[in-house]
Amino acid sequence: MSAVLDHHDHAHDDHHDHAPSGWRRWVYATNHKDIGTLYLLFSFTMLIVGGVLALLIRAELFQPGLQLVNPELFNQLTTMHGLIMVFGAIMPGFVGFANWMIPLQIGAADMAFARMNNFSFWLMIPAGLTLIGSFFMPGGAPAAGWTLYAPLTLQMGPSMDAGIFAMHVLGASSIMGSINIIVTILNMRAPGMTLMKMPMFSWTWLITAYLLIAVMPVLAGAITMTLTDRHFGTSFFNPAGGGDPVMYQHIFWFFGHPEVYIMILPAFGIISQIVPAFSRKKLFGYASMVYATSSIAILSFIVWAHHMFTTGMPVTGQLFFMYATMLIAVPTAVKIFNWIATMWQGSMTFETPMLFAVGFIFVFTMGGFTGLILAMAPIDIQLQDTYYVVAHFHYVLVAGSLYAMFAGYYYWSPKWTGVMYNETRGKIHFWWSLIAFNVTFFPMHFLGLAGMPRRYADYPMQFADFNALASVGGFAFGLAQVYFFFFIVLPTMMGKGEKAPQSPWEGAEGLEWEVPSPAPFHTFETPPRLNAAANKVIG
Repeated sequence: MSAVLDHHDHAHDDHHDHAPSGWRRWVYATNHKDIGTLYLLFSFTMLIVGGVLALLIRAELFQPGLQLVNPELFNQLTTMHGLIMVFGAIMPGFVGFANWMIPLQIGAADMAFARMNNFSFWLMIPAGLTLIGSFFMPGGAPAAGWTLYAPLTLQMGPSMDAGIFAMHVLGASSIMGSINIIVTILNMRAPGMTLMKMPMFSWTWLITAYLLIAVMPVLAGAITMTLTDRHFGTSFFNPAGGGDPVMYQHIFWFFGHPEVYIMILPAFGIISQIVPAFSRKKLFGYASMVYATSSIAILSFIVWAHHMFTTGMPVTGQLFFMYATMLIAVPTAVKIFNWIATMWQGSMTFETPMLFAVGFIFVFTMGGFTGLILAMAPIDIQLQDTYYVVAHFHYVLVAGSLYAMFAGYYYWSPKWTGVMYNETRGKIHFWWSLIAFNVTFFPMHFLGLAGMPRRYADYPMQFADFNALASVGGFAFGLAQVYFFFFIVLPTMMGKGEKAPQSPWEGAEGLEWEVPSPAPFHTFETPPRLNAAANKVIG
């Protein structure tokens, strides 16, 4: 959206910029920018915690034999790494971006429900602490895998109940955040901004919010049934009482597959903002991008059992889920085609946000192709529960969601902090992350093809070399994120660096670039009026 504010517009008068100070500003925060910042800090903290667990896993797998941890603790590490990364790092991170950017992009003064926004953030703190604290409970943390499959969950110690409670609280937070985002986008857009003129990041979050509201209650149902099986004598998943453990898998993956797209659609939105800005062109096929995002969301509900080809599913069922999974690759490919077409013959420059965006497209596409391979039921039966699957989902989750968040941080942080990050350091962070990531996860494809099962604490000698390589890459990748925090994030948070102009990127369009840098505490108290035909701010 190209927007040019008139000089006489004083929507950001000085007297509006009085922010509360001290601890009350953050504890009682109702301003969307402050809450967005809190979400992003929480997300990064959980990323580091989950990363430490991952490095313990990689340290154990550095060579054959049991080195550091016993198999029970190893399974606790893999379980908690997954839960913390998915529910503590990736999802809250994108909610942080949504809080910061959606009101700025649509010309709204704030989110629709400011106090609910505060509540949905603060729910995450006890939930996160409960998850981490489960390591210190009798018997240790849950060790049933992040999918929490029965019947293992029925045999776990008290930490399983703590985990279930934490998941409920995180789910409640997600639902409240989603309601807030939907109401804000549908009701608070600036006059003249139709839905089909909305920035792609806002579009992807609107669709993601509907997905969250649809599937979080499904997860809540699955873990509540687990809880009643554990304590109240029911037998939903306990075969001894006539229950069916496979039913748990069906319920979980009916949540779990849309959840995968919940973690990638906002990433698509961020990339769809950055690629046009640094190509200095309009996004190619805007409408098709909106329809592709909607198609992915709808199709995500009919592919869940491709995680279950080895459960004794009838061939008819295998065929249906195989074809449905291959079908969902089509709208995803549309997006990748549109990004490449946007770059085609564009006047491209490669600042750090664009590097991460192009890195995202390259590595996410690789992850997408391995997903297509796993969609083939006969191949999946061979590769199911091997390191090939681990490689696949890290290619789409780390190089997908996480890279997009890095891209979004570099793109929007001048607007948040008012200072420019150090471009050289940003590029070091990109190349370091890209190389270390591929050194970590690319060898896992070969480990999986050779038959190494995941979640094993030990392995025979023939897998040693690739595992050693992956472990070295893993530690390098972790160090890159420590570098990112201390040498890029902290200096900008402390205001060190050259002052950011109002619009630091030559090709960037959108209302967020019409407010000063850093964005004032209150923005758009008078909604900007847009000329619907020319898409320009007229007052």
